[in-house]
Amino acid sequence: MLKSMTGFGRAERNVGDKTFLVDIKSLNGKQFDLQLKMPSILKPSEFDIRRLLSEKLGRGTVDCTISLKDTGNAKPVTINVDLAKAYYQPLAELSAALNLDPSHILSTLVKLPEVITPSGDSLSEKDWTDFQQVLMAAIDDLNHHRLEEGKVLEEDLLTRIRNIQIQQDEVTRLEPLRQQKIRDNLTKLLEEKVGKDNYDGNRLEQELIYYIEKIDISEEQVRLKNHCEYFKTLLAEPEESKGKKLSFVLQEIGREINTTGSKAYDSTIQKSVVMMKDELEKAKEQVLNVL
Repeated sequence: MLKSMTGFGRAERNVGDKTFLVDIKSLNGKQFDLQLKMPSILKPSEFDIRRLLSEKLGRGTVDCTISLKDTGNAKPVTINVDLAKAYYQPLAELSAALNLDPSHILSTLVKLPEVITPSGDSLSEKDWTDFQQVLMAAIDDLNHHRLEEGKVLEEDLLTRIRNIQIQQDEVTRLEPLRQQKIRDNLTKLLEEKVGKDNYDGNRLEQELIYYIEKIDISEEQVRLKNHCEYFKTLLAEPEESKGKKLSFVLQEIGREINTTGSKAYDSTIQKSVVMMKDELEKAKEQVLNVL
């Protein structure tokens, strides 16, 4: 089972006399990186909100926006006069520079962040408990989307690994032909350069054995096969967060493919190596999105 790092979740519910709307968007990222926007009434609980999001979402670049609208009676408000004054001076200068009517500055001031805030408004213990249910509903919605996208990622990754294994089978089929081709080419070269009867056949056989052992790729093929099988085993495991493990295994797969290519000295095998590298790069791109 795979879970993608990409997804979107939303939940909207009433909490007491208020309505909370929670939107969470997640993209891929190496660590947990949270951008959190929320009303001032939730500021005392910011640490708990961040902790919940981190525990339930794991890795990813997360953008969480919590909106609030009152549905009950009007509440008293506080006007931050010092902040309004700080806003006013640059706004007045800008208005003068642009030859705008300064009479609209006040209406602009009251809309700026934190100029007008609810007076002494806070969540009760019960309201906080109810709000957590709203947050969890949005998180669950996001995780549902992550799982759905994870299914698509898993199928694509399996296809890439199967394609690598198909090319590996082709390399295994070509390997005996490659060795015989090397033997024939060296024998032909000696016969052309020094004559058929002017070289030691036993010595040639010894040199051939040494040379073929140096470029033997059987060990690389065994390790490549094992890495591919292990990758498929990891995909089937129930653990949710395994993107880093899969990435490490793909690195090992790439190492064996590269070594096979450097030892091959055969155009037909090199074609299979190029195709394996192409599938590997596509798999690496997809794994970046896995939780």
